[in-house]
Amino acid sequence: MPFNNLISRADADALIPEDVAGDAIAAATEESAALQLFRRVSLGTKITSMPVLSALPVAYWVNGDTGLKQTTEAAWAGIQLTAEEIATILPVPEAVLDDAGFDVWGELRPALGEAVAALLDAAVFAGTNKPASWPAAVIPAAIAAGNIAELGTSTPEQGGVVGDLESAFDAVEADGFDVTGVAAEKSLRGLLRKARDGSGQKLADVSSGSIEGVPIQYVMPGAFTATAKAVVGDFQLGVIGIRQDLSYKLLDQAVITDDTGAIVYNLPQQDMVAMRVTARFAYAVANPITRAGAGGATQYPFAVMQDATP
Repeated sequence: MPFNNLISRADADALIPEDVAGDAIAAATEESAALQLFRRVSLGTKITSMPVLSALPVAYWVNGDTGLKQTTEAAWAGIQLTAEEIATILPVPEAVLDDAGFDVWGELRPALGEAVAALLDAAVFAGTNKPASWPAAVIPAAIAAGNIAELGTSTPEQGGVVGDLESAFDAVEADGFDVTGVAAEKSLRGLLRKARDGSGQKLADVSSGSIEGVPIQYVMPGAFTATAKAVVGDFQLGVIGIRQDLSYKLLDQAVITDDTGAIVYNLPQQDMVAMRVTARFAYAVANPITRAGAGGATQYPFAVMQDATP
């Protein structure tokens, strides 16, 4: 675990102007696919429960004019949202800031936000470094439910990659859910753009940012498992709880230690400052019982399109 990383003078050489100063252009910040597609809720406490329908009501025919009307029930089970913290500290020597020709922090803030988004997406979709209090990530849970479509299965006449993606749609719909969004690796965009039927006709127009009328959000590298190419599903049933939005704090009188307590940087003594960014998020997937899925182990509101199994 790194505790001694910082922006050195070498790292900041491009930010320090020479006789002829140039403009610095920050790369466009990529946004979190999870925060774009999932339902976002504000949390008032660290742990919050939400009700999910776990038993469906049943209707009955009445036997004749005087038959007795029967009763039914509906039951709810709670899903739990537990807010966990994401944080990082970025130390910079004051001399580096003094020699920079523009607002270094203003340029770094979007990049720090992107780092938080990348960590969040990897935990939600792939389960990478997922907090132990969170439920199974979307991709492993969809695979466990059997909601899988394999890339390369459909012939050109069956739609090629578009047909493969539609098979993932079918898996979600077979469980009684509607597909409201697609999260995909950027490599899929090219495959969809090139998809042709047996007569050479283009099968998908991805310039609109959608497929089959469903919006596509492309994820950052590392958000998916190695074989997954796309996640489709009812993203309204996925919840990202926000206990604390991104916040930044500039530190100049702090001491930074490693996990053994050893001092790595003493900011005032070493003429350094550091930016700390923190955020607290929770994640859960509601899996309400449906008549199609009947609440069984194979019912899940998401499906995965992945590489074919060797």
